[in-house]
Amino acid sequence: MLAGTPSPHSASSIRGLGDGQAWLTLVFGPMYLLALLGNATLLTVIQIDSTLHQPMFLLLATLAATDLGLATSIAPGLLSVLWFGPLSVQYAVCLIQMFFVHALTAMESGVLLAMACDRAVAVGRPLHYPILVTKARVGYAVLALTLKAVAIVVPFPLLVARFEHFHAKIIHHAYCAHMAVVELVVGNTRVNNLYGLALSLAVSGVDILGIAGSYGLIAHAVLQLPTWEARAKAFGTCSSHICVILAFYVPGLFSYLTHRFGRHTVPKPVHILLSNVYLLLPPALNPLIYGVRTKQIRNRFLEMFKFRKKQF
Repeated sequence: MLAGTPSPHSASSIRGLGDGQAWLTLVFGPMYLLALLGNATLLTVIQIDSTLHQPMFLLLATLAATDLGLATSIAPGLLSVLWFGPLSVQYAVCLIQMFFVHALTAMESGVLLAMACDRAVAVGRPLHYPILVTKARVGYAVLALTLKAVAIVVPFPLLVARFEHFHAKIIHHAYCAHMAVVELVVGNTRVNNLYGLALSLAVSGVDILGIAGSYGLIAHAVLQLPTWEARAKAFGTCSSHICVILAFYVPGLFSYLTHRFGRHTVPKPVHILLSNVYLLLPPALNPLIYGVRTKQIRNRFLEMFKFRKKQF
C-alpha cells in the first residue's frame, strides 16, 4: 500500500511460501497444542502436589507460565496467516502483541538465568541451600524479572508509535515483531535500530554470561566430589535445565545470525519461519524435558494418570 498515516488496521503475512504454506500448520499446530497441554499439565501437577512447592519447582512453574504466554502470543496469528493468508489486525493490537512477545522472551531468558543460579547453589552449597534459596526469595526474584522485562520492552511500542507515516501497511511477518514493523516506517529509525540491537545484546548477553558463570561454578563443585558416581548424580540434577537452555538459545542464536548476516543469502520466508520456531520450540519441548527427566514430576503425573484411570 502507499504511505500514509497509520491505519487502525495493519496486516501480517508471509510472502514467498506459495501454496505450501497451509501445510506448515501441520508443523506449528501440533507444536502449539503440545505447548498448551504440556505447560498446563506441568502447572497443574506443581499446584496440586504440596511437596513440589519448593523453589526449584516454583521457578519451573514460572517458566511454564511464561511459555504458555509466549506460545499464545504468536501461535494463533501464525496459524491464521498460514491457513487463511494475510491477517488484518488493529494497529493498537499490533503494538500490544509486540510488547508481549518481546517481554515474554526477555522473561524466559531471565527465568533460565534464575534457574541456573538455583542449581549452582544446590550443587555448590547443598547444606546452605534451604537457607539461601527460599520461596520468598524466589517470589522476589520473579517479581524483579517481571518488572525488568516490562521496563526494557515498553520503549519498543512507544518508539514505533511516534511515527505517523509508513511505506506500506502490510507487515511481512507472522506477528508484529519490532524490526518487522520498523522496516515499514517512513523516517529516521536509527534510535529503534540501536535500541533493538542494544537490548538484544544486553539481555541475552548478560543472561548467557550469568548462565555460563553458574555452570562454571557447578562444574568446579562437581569436580571436587570424591567419586564418579557422586559427580554423575550431581551433574544429573542439572541435565534437564541444560537441555532447556539449549532448546531456547540455540534456535535463537541461529535465527539471529541468519537475520544479521544472511539477509541477502537466506530467503525472507526462512527468516520468518526460523523466528517462529525459536519462539514456539522451547514452549513445546520444555514440558517434555522436565516431565520425562524430573523424577518427582514424572512420578506425580503417573500417579494422577493411574488415579483417573481407576475412576473410569
